[in-house]
Amino acid sequence: MRFEPAKRPLTGETLESLATALAGIGEKPFRATQILDWVYKKRARSWDDMTNLPKALRSWLEAEFTLMPASLVLNRHSADVTDKLLLELEDKSLIETVIIRAPQDGVGPDHSRKTICISTQVGCAMGCVFCASGLAGLKRDMSAGEIVAQLLQVCYAEDLRTPRARSELASFDNIVVMGMGEPLANYDALIRALTIVNAPWGLGFGARRITVSTSGLVPKIIMLADEPIGFRLAISLHGATDEVRSQIMPVNKAFPLAKLIPAVKTFTERHGRMVTLEFILIADVNDSLDQARRLRDIALDLHAHVNLIPYNTVEGLPWKRPEVAKQVAFAEVLDRSGVSVTLRREKGHDIAAACGQLRLKTEREREAAPFH
Repeated sequence: MRFEPAKRPLTGETLESLATALAGIGEKPFRATQILDWVYKKRARSWDDMTNLPKALRSWLEAEFTLMPASLVLNRHSADVTDKLLLELEDKSLIETVIIRAPQDGVGPDHSRKTICISTQVGCAMGCVFCASGLAGLKRDMSAGEIVAQLLQVCYAEDLRTPRARSELASFDNIVVMGMGEPLANYDALIRALTIVNAPWGLGFGARRITVSTSGLVPKIIMLADEPIGFRLAISLHGATDEVRSQIMPVNKAFPLAKLIPAVKTFTERHGRMVTLEFILIADVNDSLDQARRLRDIALDLHAHVNLIPYNTVEGLPWKRPEVAKQVAFAEVLDRSGVSVTLRREKGHDIAAACGQLRLKTEREREAAPFH
């Protein structure tokens, strides 16, 4: 499922594809470099901003391409300096992009570490029972240009917020592909988008600072292992046994742990990168000490880092987060065995920062009182 716009998003073009398009109208290849420089380095917001291009070329670009295929609807600021951007695509679909700031000791807020969480699909088809992203199912895949546009919208927001942003190509430190959707289910668009993000003519963002998360699509993990650009990998595990994982993640029925773990090992062997295991702690579902011990064994086998994430309550779903003492006890089982583990503290709860919450809330409000 994909939306076919009347004009191609410029943010989905590579240097090669844009140069080929320009050659079709008799333009020299260097024009492609100039145009992408305006998009990613100078962050032009209109075709007329591209002042070193002939007017006729700007008119052609405007007729053939969309400069920005995602517009800002809301920018919600949390008390813990997490921001959630609600973006609208050309077909009125809504997606979410989150800015997570981690202040560093001894420096001001403008120099906090920023992690950007981006989406790859409108909705999600994976059916994880605890997640807001899939409550309305999958509407469609996002194009590469729409995926990249999220990061430019973050750049625009940060340009207004701090002088640091305007002086840098990408004023954030990490990208995690952990937003709405299953990234590896939209594989081709994902790889094209991350190639643009990584390329020197694009955002020039290092592959080691880009993490792709998956719920466990084993064949696509193997494909990712074969990619020449070495992105990092995170596995949304959320259950340390097939019994628990299958209760909350339907994907486990097709790709149980006996298939998933060897695929993760293949990725690690080919790229030499530590994998992260994401584990949302849900009260009375996967927060037992037995689950902690099983997770410990998996993490030691994979030499993986574990992110423990207390469940972020979603309206309309029955799940709850464990008490803090239980979270700590779970983490200590891993820590005492030498597993690298982080127990994440809640961020963005006051702005509905869990994947899909703000989009779902806005869509329900639109249905009640349409404004489009």
